[in-house]
Amino acid sequence: MYLIRESVALNSEVTKMVVEAPEIARKVLPGQFVMMRIDEQGERIPLTVNDADPQAGSVTIIFQAVGATTIRLASLHAGDALLDFAGPLGRPTDLKGAKRACVIGGGLGTAIAYPQAKWLFEQGSEVDVITGFRTKDLILLSDELAQVSTRLIVMTDDGSNGNKGLVTEALSRRIEEGADYDLVLAVGPLIMMKFVAATTRPYGIKTLVSMNPLMIDGTGMCGGCRVKVGDSYRHACVDGPDFDGHQIDFDDAMRRAALYRPQEQQAKDHECRLQQEANR
Repeated sequence: MYLIRESVALNSEVTKMVVEAPEIARKVLPGQFVMMRIDEQGERIPLTVNDADPQAGSVTIIFQAVGATTIRLASLHAGDALLDFAGPLGRPTDLKGAKRACVIGGGLGTAIAYPQAKWLFEQGSEVDVITGFRTKDLILLSDELAQVSTRLIVMTDDGSNGNKGLVTEALSRRIEEGADYDLVLAVGPLIMMKFVAATTRPYGIKTLVSMNPLMIDGTGMCGGCRVKVGDSYRHACVDGPDFDGHQIDFDDAMRRAALYRPQEQQAKDHECRLQQEANR
């Protein structure tokens, strides 16, 4: 069992959870993830590690309550425990050699982008961080990111933070201003990553995107996390989750992501009804 040391809501949709997992905390690198299960009846889901403290033996995950399992997970408190918390899994992000980088996070992807920005900054790289949210009330980790970046730009769709626009607009401006990036890393919705890659392609800037499709076991056995990269399919769990954004077939990835939406909504509705009954 893995003890939950802390669980706190960052906004109305997103929860930060600190889990006691000393072996993972000692080994995990930016970009890697864990497969977790709440109990024997629960499903396995992948969650990318947001941070780790090897001395304290803890791992931090940040997740959005959008499905049955994450809704249950968000209802747990410090002192509760998880049955399974396996990792680190996946390949660490290839960040070596980057001198001028732009790390882009869209929504919850900001939590996944944080460890990459932190690692680059600590290695002496110049790091621009661009994040995007629907509205200011959903902004995540702005203080933390400000401490591990050379420049932080926060965009909102509705302009409620005084900076209206898309992350791609901010990225284009920085490139046109002469940012001269040798690496752009994007983490967020597929459509966002698709247009980030389209923005950098004419400039030949190395662009990595984090692919997080449906995963069952996290070891490459089930084949559920296939991602089309160039002319072949790769497994996000063992070959990724980071891939060359200029080689990803994003349209194929978006079609695959939509396959199980009816079942996911059904599971979410069922879990919400159970929660309502439990609260009576």
